[in-house]
Amino acid sequence: MKINKYLNFWNIISITSLALIFLFLIYPSFSLVSESFISSTTGKLTLENYIDFFSLPYYFNALKHSLAVCFATTVFATLIGIPVAYFMSRTNIYFKGFLDLVIMISLLSPPFIGAYSWILLLGRNGWITNLLSPFGIVMPTIYGFTGIVIVFTLKFFPYVYIYTSGALNSIDASLEEASENLGMSRLQRLFTVTFPLVMPSITAGALMVFMTSLADFGTPMLIGEGYKVLPVMIYDEFMSEMGGDATVASTISVVVVACSTIVLFLQKYLISRKNYKMNALRPPKTSILKPSSRVSATVFVGVISFIAFLPQLVVIYTSFLKTNGPLFVSGFSLDSYYEIMNKLSSNIYNTFLYSIISILIMLLLGLVLSYIIFKKKNRLAPILDILIMFPYVIPGSVLGIGLLVCFNKRPLLLSGTGFILIVSYIIRKLAYTVRSGTAILHQIDPSIEEASINLGVSPMKTFFKVTAVMMGPGIFSGLILSWISTINELSSTIILYTGKTGTIAVAIYTEVIRDSFGSAAALSTILTIISILSILMFKFFSRGKKLNI
Repeated sequence: MKINKYLNFWNIISITSLALIFLFLIYPSFSLVSESFISSTTGKLTLENYIDFFSLPYYFNALKHSLAVCFATTVFATLIGIPVAYFMSRTNIYFKGFLDLVIMISLLSPPFIGAYSWILLLGRNGWITNLLSPFGIVMPTIYGFTGIVIVFTLKFFPYVYIYTSGALNSIDASLEEASENLGMSRLQRLFTVTFPLVMPSITAGALMVFMTSLADFGTPMLIGEGYKVLPVMIYDEFMSEMGGDATVASTISVVVVACSTIVLFLQKYLISRKNYKMNALRPPKTSILKPSSRVSATVFVGVISFIAFLPQLVVIYTSFLKTNGPLFVSGFSLDSYYEIMNKLSSNIYNTFLYSIISILIMLLLGLVLSYIIFKKKNRLAPILDILIMFPYVIPGSVLGIGLLVCFNKRPLLLSGTGFILIVSYIIRKLAYTVRSGTAILHQIDPSIEEASINLGVSPMKTFFKVTAVMMGPGIFSGLILSWISTINELSSTIILYTGKTGTIAVAIYTEVIRDSFGSAAALSTILTIISILSILMFKFFSRGKKLNI
């Protein structure tokens, strides 16, 4: 009886989920770490890989480059994201819904599309470069450190915007009113009360900017030129035409994960020292700006949103231009779309097939795992919660190498198959669905579930017929985020794909490398339109709610 009681449905799900996480996440991660301590020449345990990394300028400079890019991007993204969040959350600026949609689209499109678009605009032969050069105006270079930071800042500031605006909307108005009654000006209140209260959310957004910048592969690969960063170096070492060096790639991967983990714990430590708690019993009021101030604030947010969204407009426009080899020529046509349908239709098919399978599995796992973590509180629930969030600190290229190291040989030979791509997508994106599932469970009254059970319905049937149905609208947000990020995924796919399993993201990257800019623009347009439709679908079914990360 005790054994049967222990091995109930939820414990079986917990144990099975934990076993799969160990197989596809912990085992590859452990193998990657152990590989970094193996000598590539003697095959024995050694520290020479780490000694080489920190002593040789070729490797150590890549670490300094990565950290410089991440810190600069985080600072600039925060400086942009906070005022945008404030104006969108606390003032009556025009076109709020439209501007929010534009900001979300700029975030959820692939960053390498932004890099490619800025090459077309500000590259050595870019449109803006050629337009301004006769007037002696020299624009900042889009290559190297400056270009990477510009692209990353415009791409990732929405993280700070989303987290900060959510916190600004949840502050209890009485706190700010009390400071106003004490004689504080609006500016004093902003810096002494409002910002300290939302500081945990600001740092959470900044953390997302830092870790996403550290993990990104496509942008520095396209516009970094000689400015090497760690993800590019991992790719170069692992995929070298000379056969690659898995031990060096593993060493660099461990360093990247260590950097992410240190920054994560640093953020948690800083927040724990200054932790503010509040109950949003009275939501804050929207400030009614004077007409001139309202227009100025709208222009400020609108200009930033437009510049962030400009890469998507560029790729859509250029996808309809005629091409002559690598050059765009005058006139419009659908030749680029005909070309990708004839040449790259398998990439489009693979993207939808792998993403749909991944999303269906994530839907089921997200429902049951969020329920276990929030409701069941068994011994495995905290472990599952931590492990599900662990991929946040693992860049896609690192996870891809770990999976290849482990599953490139029998008895579990997965390399070269679509299954290994699906596994990587689920591991990396499941956290979105689980987090949205646990969030909606906070809002579901336990008495509803209890009433069903009291009427004779088994707990398992109650979950699938009652609880899961009520969780549906809430978990939809996580699924949309998982879907958009999956179809746009490049960093893990570029490591794991073969000629038969290539996706749209890989095809865009390879087409840009080959100077097939028309095909790259057409493929990018497909991803952009899918992302826009997905966000609009979410807003329609959620009745205008914001898509939260």
